[in-house]
Amino acid sequence: MFGLVDANNFYVSCERVFQPRYEKRAVVVLSNNDGNVVSRSAEVKALGIPMGAPYFEVKELLKAHNAAVFSSNYALYGSMSARVMYCLAQRVPALEIYSIDEAFLDLHGLEQHLTPYLGRLDELAQTLRADVKRRTGIPTCVGVAPTKTLAKLANRLAKKLPELDGVLYLDTTERQAWALRQVAVGDVWGIGRQYAAKLTAAGIDSASDLARVSEAWARKHLGGVVGARLVQELQGQPCTGLHPSEDGTLDRQSISCSRTFGRPLTEYSNVLAAVATFLSRAAEKLRAQEDLAHVLTVYISKNRFDPHVLPPYSRSATLTLPSGPTNDTTVLLSYASSLLRRLWETGTSYHKAGVVLDGLEAPGNGQQLTLFSPSPTPAQRENKGEKEIATTSRPALMASLDALNQRFGRGTVRLATTLSAPTNSGSAGSPSRPAWEGKAQWRSPAFTTRLEDLLLVN
Repeated sequence: MFGLVDANNFYVSCERVFQPRYEKRAVVVLSNNDGNVVSRSAEVKALGIPMGAPYFEVKELLKAHNAAVFSSNYALYGSMSARVMYCLAQRVPALEIYSIDEAFLDLHGLEQHLTPYLGRLDELAQTLRADVKRRTGIPTCVGVAPTKTLAKLANRLAKKLPELDGVLYLDTTERQAWALRQVAVGDVWGIGRQYAAKLTAAGIDSASDLARVSEAWARKHLGGVVGARLVQELQGQPCTGLHPSEDGTLDRQSISCSRTFGRPLTEYSNVLAAVATFLSRAAEKLRAQEDLAHVLTVYISKNRFDPHVLPPYSRSATLTLPSGPTNDTTVLLSYASSLLRRLWETGTSYHKAGVVLDGLEAPGNGQQLTLFSPSPTPAQRENKGEKEIATTSRPALMASLDALNQRFGRGTVRLATTLSAPTNSGSAGSPSRPAWEGKAQWRSPAFTTRLEDLLLVN
């Protein structure tokens, strides 16, 4: 058996934990740059405001219902997510952190050991919900089923139907058949919008209909073996187990970092500062998983919704690093600045930039030297290539940089290139924000990760 634990309206719930005055009140959390709605309380959902709605379109409706509006506070949400996952990990043999607010649980073999203590797996699920709520304040729902796909489906129904009290246990074929009938085919995990339209046109409207198709039909119409496995999972046949978690323990095949700017930028130095900041964060992630990058991509974008802007809206440049793979921020930045200079158009307003690191590999795998790389002397080989390290990468320096930022907070020590002309939005007595930084007018304090923001109890 698998369990799927999903936090309810996670970002909103995190805000309410530390500000309980917003319980029972309509609350929304906005995306980067305060652009779109990314988390809604039940009260906001009842108003008919969809996920992803542009804030300017729903602003008056939210104001009319006295809704609280928050900017995204990812430091807080990440910290609260770690606490929820820690609670779950203490209770089950294994778990897969699927996203910031979801985790799959391995419940195999637990049924025979639960009877004298907690009874059935649904009673264990209720105990998990209560434990997470008591220790973190975050409400959750749990779906339990023989496959991960059915567990995901069960969790969806547990959230949707109040009479289930937050838990649905699909332990019998009858319960599974009932659950499959309740879910539209487009809401099945793994069925995207295009496949949903295709299936509906073929007369397959529900998860129950999809579970009845043949394996041959699924292979032909649902992407080969992936579609066949999806159907088998809906039929109660597990085709996959837990995977490495998406919490940073899973090595990425590529690393990217991008951001939409808080305002259009026309100065090269400001855009370079943004690219340098994004590259610094990507390189930090690269070093955290102990990899090197072969390929660097830089891209900048104009506002495609501006009627005065002509295509192409985005330009990118990619480079296979001539000095060989590296994870040194200074080396990567020297190439990134060259790529940005190649893309730059004077007199143009840019509203987004990003970097991508590809071709990742572990160090010590016999990296390929370039044709014109100088051959190290025997003394250099004995000294582990000190000359090469000095001219291409400095692992000790990067390790010190990461250690300082981990101890004292991100951005405590950074490259001078990341600095740009500040905006004028900084309040008196507080530092101004970089020109590229997005809007965050209603961001709550970092209650769990910043000493100055810790709550004081009288």
